[in-house]
Amino acid sequence: MPKKHLPNILSSLRMVGAVALLLSNVPSILFGVLYIVCGISDIADGWLARKLKCVTRTGALLDSVADICFVACCAWKLLPILELPQWLWLWAGVIVAIKVVNQLSALVMYGRCCFPHTLANKWAGFLLFITVPMTLWSIAPISIAAIVATFAAIHEGCVLAREEITRQLLDTIIK
Repeated sequence: MPKKHLPNILSSLRMVGAVALLLSNVPSILFGVLYIVCGISDIADGWLARKLKCVTRTGALLDSVADICFVACCAWKLLPILELPQWLWLWAGVIVAIKVVNQLSALVMYGRCCFPHTLANKWAGFLLFITVPMTLWSIAPISIAAIVATFAAIHEGCVLAREEITRQLLDTIIK
C-alpha cells in the first residue's frame, strides 16, 4: 500500500471509531480510548498529508466528513448526560446555526458546500476536543471553547463570503 493513502485511511478509521463510540458506554475506558484515538487521528491525517505531500481535494473532504461523524457521534452520546445550563445550550445552538447558514450561503454563492480548514476552525476543534470531557466536572472550560468556536464559525462565514475563493478553499469544496 502506498504511503500516500495513509492520511485517507486515518480519516476513514476516524469514521469507524466514531461509530464505535455509539456502541460504547459513557463513561468507560473503551469510550475514552476511542475518543482519544479519534482525536489524534484528526490531527495526524492532515499533518501526514502535508508531510507526505499528498494533500488532495478528496482527502480534505474525507477529513471534513470524518470530523462531522465524530462530532455527531460524540454529541449523541455525551449531550444527554451533560448537565449544561440553558444559556450554554442556546449558545451551542447559535454556533450550529451560524455553521448551517455558512453552508447554505456557500450553496447559494458557489453552488457547493465548502468546509474551509482555517486556523480558527482547527483551534475551535482542538479546544472542544479537550474541554468536552472536562464538562463532566465544570462548565468553565467549555465556555472558553464556545467563545473560540463562535469566532471560528463567524470567521468561516467571512472566508466563504469573500469574492475570490483562495486555492486552499477550492481544495475543500464539495462538488
